[in-house]
Amino acid sequence: MPFSRRQMIFGLSATAALAPSLVSHGARAQTASPPPVIDTPFPVPQVPPLEATDYGEARRAFRTNLLRKGPSPETAPPLGTPPGATRVTYPGGPDRSLQLVGWVSHYEPSADLKPAVLFLHGGNATGDGHWEQIRAYAEAGFVTMLPSFRGENGQAGNYSGFYDETADALAAADYLENLPGVDKNRFFLAGHSNGGTLALLAAMTRRFKAAAPMSAGVDAWRYFGRYEKEIRFDWDDPREFVMRSSVCFAPSLKCPTLLLRGSEERPFDQNHLLFIERAQSAGISIDKKILPGTHNGVVPGAVAESIRFFKSHGA
Repeated sequence: MPFSRRQMIFGLSATAALAPSLVSHGARAQTASPPPVIDTPFPVPQVPPLEATDYGEARRAFRTNLLRKGPSPETAPPLGTPPGATRVTYPGGPDRSLQLVGWVSHYEPSADLKPAVLFLHGGNATGDGHWEQIRAYAEAGFVTMLPSFRGENGQAGNYSGFYDETADALAAADYLENLPGVDKNRFFLAGHSNGGTLALLAAMTRRFKAAAPMSAGVDAWRYFGRYEKEIRFDWDDPREFVMRSSVCFAPSLKCPTLLLRGSEERPFDQNHLLFIERAQSAGISIDKKILPGTHNGVVPGAVAESIRFFKSHGA
């Protein structure tokens, strides 16, 4: 692995001051590049398949086969409670059998219902820095929840690499929308990096008002080609990759979606563009924007842009 996941997530200090305004959609920012050739022990399709089945239905018929079981590949200390957050536990997993930690912004429930946003963190562990990234949602009036996932920070559950973690994200969504004072009709979804990938998979499974994935991946072959050591499932089964690849189920998106990305990270490649094309062909409202910044440095601007996007959809 060329760099640690923790370096990738928490290297924010040098880039957090980047302006949130949009950069021009010039050639450098918008040029789509094909995925690089990666030597993998598993076959990689030249074009990811397009599945006819709705992703939510496909999930009900599929169970991932984990050949290795254990915690997240990223070690991290037990979770505390960052300033401005309330520590909660929510029942994670498909069968709601795991008690997982989440953080919810301070708010006073009232008859005047508030919009809410579920934010899915990047990397494979949770830290106070993730909460700092998204405080702007609470400041903008959203009830905000940041869940942790199975196997992270010493918690129970087996890391699966996006699949069972999507079940945790969906369980967190159920928890958040049922909190007192939350407006279920103004319930939004966002996430960064690995969390952006999960946000796409979650938005193809249940309805949100709108979704804003940041620096998300759309094909599992590419991700696990780079992070082979994170594979816990049977890589001889192509279905394992398909079920972790939103590009294969793009028509299943169930809400308006805005893909956000930094100008200094890998651009929207051919599979991202294929994802957008497939979603648009199904009549889904989807767009993409490039913001100034690196993979981590783009987050403050992307959060601000997502707030504008959510407000344009009734937040």
